[in-house]
Amino acid sequence: MTLFGFINSKNTERSSHLKLDPENTGFIPVENFTSLVEHHELQLDPSKLDMLLALVQSNEEGQVCYQELIELMSSKRSSSFRRAIANGRRTLQREILLDETGLGLYKRFVRYVAYEILPCETDRRWYFHQNRLCPPPVFIAVVTIVQIIVFMCYGIMLNKWVLQTYQPDFMKSPLVYHPGHRAQVWRFFSYMFMHVGLEQLGFNALLQLMIGVPLEMVHGILRISLLYMAGVLAGSLTVSITDMRAPVVGGSGGVYALCSAHLANVVMNWAGMRCPYKLLRMILALVCMSSEVGRAVWLRFSPPLPSSGPQPSFMAHLSGAVVGISMGLLILRSYEESLQKQCSWWVIVFSFITFLLFAIFWNIFAYELLGVQIPPPP
Repeated sequence: MTLFGFINSKNTERSSHLKLDPENTGFIPVENFTSLVEHHELQLDPSKLDMLLALVQSNEEGQVCYQELIELMSSKRSSSFRRAIANGRRTLQREILLDETGLGLYKRFVRYVAYEILPCETDRRWYFHQNRLCPPPVFIAVVTIVQIIVFMCYGIMLNKWVLQTYQPDFMKSPLVYHPGHRAQVWRFFSYMFMHVGLEQLGFNALLQLMIGVPLEMVHGILRISLLYMAGVLAGSLTVSITDMRAPVVGGSGGVYALCSAHLANVVMNWAGMRCPYKLLRMILALVCMSSEVGRAVWLRFSPPLPSSGPQPSFMAHLSGAVVGISMGLLILRSYEESLQKQCSWWVIVFSFITFLLFAIFWNIFAYELLGVQIPPPP
């Protein structure tokens, strides 16, 4: 029987608890735990074995919390487990990841990702040892490839690679969000595949791959795709409320959600982050993101070429950043922790749903009540 089976088996859970903690104090004497380890086979990955050794060897009270042991042996870590290692007076005995040698190319990349994304050495060690190629980080890669393919198709068709929105045929695309077509619900999402020109596509694709792929590797496809698509949806809905006559193109809502979440996480965990040149890179990222917003504002209010209608709005950038700082920051700070058990997560979900319902009613009734003159759809 494995140690995990001995502790968690339904038939032996009560008896094992009595054996390990006969006085029912909630703590296991180190002697009892050591005996259990010696007489039962351990089938653990190196990171979990390190945690077990840390719980036993560095405990000044000479006892191990029974609940911490249960949570450690389960497949998911919990907040109490994190506190037991990170906030207690317990240390990991092995050297830090940067000191490990003889790593292959992929494992070196995994180590690089760990130091880019995670602020805690325990989390970095955990991610490094449990990382697997399956499932691969495909969401950001697929979105980027589709965006490039769509841009290439329209570039060839229009024979124009910059300021494509000034071409009427571009604005006729069924993917572009236009207020005159807001009844076509898919446009609130599909606009992320269209871009003003090569400069916007290049900027978005570069940030998606440099920040989105490492984030997806660490936090998984479900969380990162949720964050990205929440930024995209919030972008188009915000434009429909605040810039009611303007269309929207580009994946900037999702990109700014990812970037803002990551930058906010770096700032809030500044001391723990070990990515090189973090101050210089932070300044460079903020300058580039601000420049992109400034370019979008310029194109919206001072178009360089005559156009048949308003140019795409810049509000998707700002709303994506808000989603990143709120929802995204909580996701990034909850590495391998359950979001459903956190009250703040439900507050954010409730707020987003409230915003979504308000935007739906706004799009149904406000345009007519306010008498907004929508430019004729192409």
